[in-house]
Amino acid sequence: MLRSMNDGDTSASAYDTAWVAMVPKVGGDGGAQPQFPATVRWIVDHQLPDGSWGDSALFSAYDRMINTLACVVALTKWSLEPARCEAGLSFLHENMWRLAEEEAESMPIGFEIAFPSLIQTARDLGVVDFPYGHPALQSIYANREVKLKRIPRDMMHRVPTSILHSLEGMPDLDWPRLLNLQSCDGSFLFSPSATAYALMQTGDKKCFEYIDRIVKKFNGGVPNVYPVDLFEHIWVVDRLERLGISRYFQREIEQCMDYVNRHWTEDGICWARKSNVKDVDDTAMAFRLLRLHGYNVSPSVFKNFEKDGEFFCFVGQSTQAVTGMYNLNRASQISFQGEDVLHRARVFSYEFLRQREEQGMIRDKWIVAKDLPGEVQYTLDFPWYASLPRVEARTYLDQYGGKDDVWIGKTLYRMPLVNNDTYLELAIRDFNHCQALHQLECNGLQTWYKDNCLDAFGVEPQDVLRSYFLAAACIFEPSRAAERLAWARTSMIANAISTHLRDISEDKKRLECFVHCLYEENDVSWLKRNPNDVILERALRRLINLLAQEALPIHEGQRFIHSLLSLAVSYPHLYLIRL
Repeated sequence: MLRSMNDGDTSASAYDTAWVAMVPKVGGDGGAQPQFPATVRWIVDHQLPDGSWGDSALFSAYDRMINTLACVVALTKWSLEPARCEAGLSFLHENMWRLAEEEAESMPIGFEIAFPSLIQTARDLGVVDFPYGHPALQSIYANREVKLKRIPRDMMHRVPTSILHSLEGMPDLDWPRLLNLQSCDGSFLFSPSATAYALMQTGDKKCFEYIDRIVKKFNGGVPNVYPVDLFEHIWVVDRLERLGISRYFQREIEQCMDYVNRHWTEDGICWARKSNVKDVDDTAMAFRLLRLHGYNVSPSVFKNFEKDGEFFCFVGQSTQAVTGMYNLNRASQISFQGEDVLHRARVFSYEFLRQREEQGMIRDKWIVAKDLPGEVQYTLDFPWYASLPRVEARTYLDQYGGKDDVWIGKTLYRMPLVNNDTYLELAIRDFNHCQALHQLECNGLQTWYKDNCLDAFGVEPQDVLRSYFLAAACIFEPSRAAERLAWARTSMIANAISTHLRDISEDKKRLECFVHCLYEENDVSWLKRNPNDVILERALRRLINLLAQEALPIHEGQRFIHSLLSLAVSYPHLYLIRL
C-alpha cells in the first residue's frame, strides 16, 4: 500500500472541483462552455441525497454550505442541471441557520473570505433563490471585512504567504505581480481553486497546465490541495510508529525519510516539496522524525517561526492551531544540551497547550480527530524521554480514529494512507499477539524466579512483574525475546545482589569470600560457606551462561562468559571497596 506513495493521495473537494468547472473554454466563443467538462460530470455524479455536496460521513455546516453553493454556482454558470441546482438551494435554505451554531475552530481555511465571494458570484449569475439576507450570514460578512483590512495588501503581492492559497476570495488583485509568486508547478500554493481563479483572470499557461494535469489525474474530482507529498510521507511514518507497527514497514519508512530529507531546507518545509511558504507544523514533524532516524538537522530552523518570544505556524496567521503547537512540543523534546531555541519552543508550546487544556479548548482547525485531547495530554504528561513505546502504542490504539479521522482544509478531506482502518486492524492484532507472548514469557519468568530462590533475597513477585513490564514496554517485538528476558532477569538478579550485599555488609570477610567465589567457579570453599551466598552466586552464573548462549555461537561463548563475569563481579567488588 505504501509503495503507491507519490505526490499524495487525498479525497476530492467539491468546492475546488466547482471552481475548476467554472473555467471557460480557452479560445471559446465568449466562454459558453467549460474548459474541463470532466469536473462538471463529477459534480453531477456526486450530489448527496439531501441535495448537498461535501463529506458524506461527517456533517459540518461549513463544509456542506461552501461545497454546495460552489457546485450550484458552477452548474448555474453553464445553465446545467436545474433540478440539481434547485435541490442544492433548498438544502442551503433549510440549513443556513447551522452556520451560527458552528464552532469557530472548525471553520475551513479562508471560509470567511471565500464564502461571501461565492455568494456575490451567485448574485452576479442571477441566482434568486439563495437566502442572501439570512441572519447567520451577517457575522460572516463582518468577519470578512475585518480580515480583509488586516491583510497587508502590498506585502501579499511581494512576499509568498499563505494568502496565496485563498486567492479566489480576494478582490482587487494585481495579477502581474502575483504571477511572480506562482509555485514552480504552476499553482498558487498548490490550491486548485486559487489556481483556477487565477487562470480565469489571467489565462496563464502554467496555471492551465497545473489544472489540466490534476483534472486528468483525478478523473475530474480535484482535491482541495495538491501535491501533499511531504505531508503524506511524514504523517504516514508518524502514525505507523505510534501504532507500534513500524517494524513491518522498515524499508518503506527508510524511503519516506530519505525523501523528506532530500526536500528539507534550513528555512523549514511545507506540505509539498519546493514550496515558497513554510509552516511550523510540517517542519516540526519532519524535524522530529529526521532526528530520530539519524539525520543531521539543525534546530535553528525554528528561529524562522519565532517572533517576540512567541512561535507561530504561518507568517501573519490569525489564530494558533493546537496541532501546530502540539507537534512543535513533540519536536522540541528531541533536543541536545545547549539548543536554546528548542528549550524556548518547548516552554512556549507547553504553556499554550496546558492553557487550552484548562479551558477545555483542545480543538483544532486542521483535523477532526477521535481523541486529540488525549493525544495532547499524553505528550505533556509523558514526554519523549519518559514515554514507554508499548504504553504509547496501547494508548494510541484508543486515540487513532482510522478512516474516521478527517482533515480540514478549505473543505473536509481525507488522507487514506495516513488514516485508515487497515493500520488500526494490524496494530490491534499485533498488540494482542505480542501481549499473549509477553504473558507466556512473564509466567516463565515467575518459574525462573522460584527456581533460583530469589525470594530469599527480598525479591517479591511484584518485582518480577515490574522488571518484565519495563523490559516489554521498551523491547516488545517477538523476535527480541532474548533481549527482553535478559533485561528482566538481570534486573531481578541485580535487585537480589543489592539486597544481599546490604544484609551482609557488616561481615567483611564474608563479602570478600562472596566476591572471590564469583571469579573462581571451581573453588571448593563453598562447602564451608553460607548457603545463601552459594545460591545467589549460582543464580548469577546460570544467568551469565544463559546470556552467552543466547547472544553468541558456542565457539565464542566462553570468551563472552568471561567478559560478562568481569562486568558482573565489578558491581559487588565496587560495593566492597566502599566499605
